[in-house]
Amino acid sequence: MKTSTRIACLSLLVLGVACKNGEQKKEASTISTDVINVPSTASGKVAAVGSAPVMLFNEEKHNFGKITQGEKVSFSFIFKNTGGSDLVISSAQGSCGCTVPTYPKEPVKPGEESKIDVVFNSEGKSGVVEKTVTLVTNCNPSTKILTIASTISVPETE
Repeated sequence: MKTSTRIACLSLLVLGVACKNGEQKKEASTISTDVINVPSTASGKVAAVGSAPVMLFNEEKHNFGKITQGEKVSFSFIFKNTGGSDLVISSAQGSCGCTVPTYPKEPVKPGEESKIDVVFNSEGKSGVVEKTVTLVTNCNPSTKILTIASTISVPETE
């Protein structure tokens, strides 16, 4: 066999193996939705269809309107568990240190209401400001984002 023919055959062989390996890697990186879509009860057991907790808010966005820089304002986001099992909030995180949420640490039973209290400190802020609170729960989807907004005016100095 000529050298050029050998090189051509070897190139095709290498290309074929590389393509096959690429397909295997693509398949391996695919995650089954069974792994990430598992609503569960507070006990950690998989919830029966229709029995998973459901977090239903009266409102998910609150605007404080016009406030003065340095003012601390608060709001309570009221929610109800309209699902069929206990609702558990594992964390609530503000988008910055100026936004501090407080949430129930005990499971919220089906049919019960509870609240997420959010305190916003406008110190050092000005203009139109929007901040978020991200909740992680055992609902599906597992995250819920609440939003607060305000227009902050800077007091005039003498």
